[in-house]
Amino acid sequence: MRKVLILVLFSFVLSIVMSNGNFTLGGEKKMGITKEPYGTVDGKKVMLYTLTNKNGLVAKITNYGGIITELWVPDKNGKVGDIVLGYDHLDDYVKATPYFGCLVGRYGNRIGAGKFTLDCKEYKLAQNNNGNHLHGGNKGFDKVVWTAKEVKNKNGVGLELKYTSRDGEEGYPGTLKVTVVYMLTNNDELTVEYKATTNKKTVCNLTQHNYYNLGGPSSGTILEHQLMLNAKFFTPTDKGLIPTGEILKVAETPMDFTKPFAIGARVNEDYEPLKFGGGYDHNWILDKADHQCELTLAAKLSEPKSGRVMEVWTNQPAIQFYCGNFLDGTNIGKGGHAYQHRTGLCLETQHYPDSPNQPHFPSTVLEPGQKYYHRTVHKFSVQK
Repeated sequence: MRKVLILVLFSFVLSIVMSNGNFTLGGEKKMGITKEPYGTVDGKKVMLYTLTNKNGLVAKITNYGGIITELWVPDKNGKVGDIVLGYDHLDDYVKATPYFGCLVGRYGNRIGAGKFTLDCKEYKLAQNNNGNHLHGGNKGFDKVVWTAKEVKNKNGVGLELKYTSRDGEEGYPGTLKVTVVYMLTNNDELTVEYKATTNKKTVCNLTQHNYYNLGGPSSGTILEHQLMLNAKFFTPTDKGLIPTGEILKVAETPMDFTKPFAIGARVNEDYEPLKFGGGYDHNWILDKADHQCELTLAAKLSEPKSGRVMEVWTNQPAIQFYCGNFLDGTNIGKGGHAYQHRTGLCLETQHYPDSPNQPHFPSTVLEPGQKYYHRTVHKFSVQK
């Protein structure tokens, strides 16, 4: 009888310990969210939140810049691995980063010559990228501490982030109030939902800037990844990567990803749009009638060795595909690994670059009383 009681007590204690570690007795992951101190920026505490779903997927997110520092998903053998580039420590993100894993705003991508006009008034922005404005300026949304709140529902756990961008910040008009919610669901989806309002007419184009390598951050280049983009048109750029205003067909060019293609198969072809930026770094126009309608499949990415697959669904009109052309080994990332040329890729759902200066592009103007809404879903699976 004594032995039975001891065994029962041991099992009870073990279940408590494993539950606190997000495990159940059967070895199945328990959905949950934890947080830990990550450092300080501008005198503000920064936290690191760990989201876990019932299938063992894990997303680690910090409220500094809304950065996804790690994203663990299983391969075809059931082994989980981290699939995003980044750093081990907060200081590295603060010191220098090519926008690893962050939220981007007030305007994602580029604005030509760092200026635009609204109602006959010109607004001048930081020229922080070869004379142009990139990803919100010198201190965009990727470099601020957001207010964070843990959220949970029956099908997932998440993190709600809020930030108020004051009138005149980085040269933009209007006080913009932004809410972004990351959710990791038990359907193996990572969703990002953006909402914003303004008290004065402004422009708004928010996105998320993960660098993906489905084989793992130290597995080599992304050139063998297979990519499908649901787009028959793209916007070519000038040498400064600012859209020329043209809208070109992808058919019979290296820009055609309407069917899955290895990223490296045509990236070095002698095609003029590829010369600017050193490869793929372009805006593809998604095949959809209205960006405010239901979610549309924008992209499907797969990696042959691991079998990992990621689908990207969005309500936005376009997606920027960037294949890591400017990575050059100077960014020393997780575990001391140097990120070399084309070892990570970005799939940024968005409005077109330089839309404030291109009247025939879909408008990015946000007015008082209007609500900016952007939703993107990353769906993970495997193929044998």
